[in-house]
Amino acid sequence: MSARSLWGVSPRESIEAECERRGRRAVIDGCIELLAGGDADLDLVVALGGPTAAQAVDGGARGDQRYWLRVWAARGLLWVWDETASDSVVDALSDEVWRVREMACKVVARHELGAALPAVVELRDDPVERVRQAAARALRVLTTARA
Repeated sequence: MSARSLWGVSPRESIEAECERRGRRAVIDGCIELLAGGDADLDLVVALGGPTAAQAVDGGARGDQRYWLRVWAARGLLWVWDETASDSVVDALSDEVWRVREMACKVVARHELGAALPAVVELRDDPVERVRQAAARALRVLTTARA
């Protein structure tokens, strides 16, 4: 099932609409805050994570499920980017939750974030296959971009 059929719009479309509503800078800043483990308002969380994401903000999610906020924040940075998010993405590469590391690798690859190269190299040995695959792709992109 595609993301479009679940949300009615794709994650990219939802994030782009939120940028139009509140401004790119506010969305980027919100993603940075969430990626660092902070909070954001409900509208941003729903724009990043979809309609059911509201549970993660309004207390419906267990504490151990709040990592989804960091995953969604990283996904937001796939579609709306500014270099000010670079340090947050590099930090996310060492997140305790593999889904966050995987999504951060995708952001690194999409935006050719060279500063992340040392951390991505380390993720080649991650215990989770999906993280290793995302790291390998990011590594290919980074080394090809530098060649």
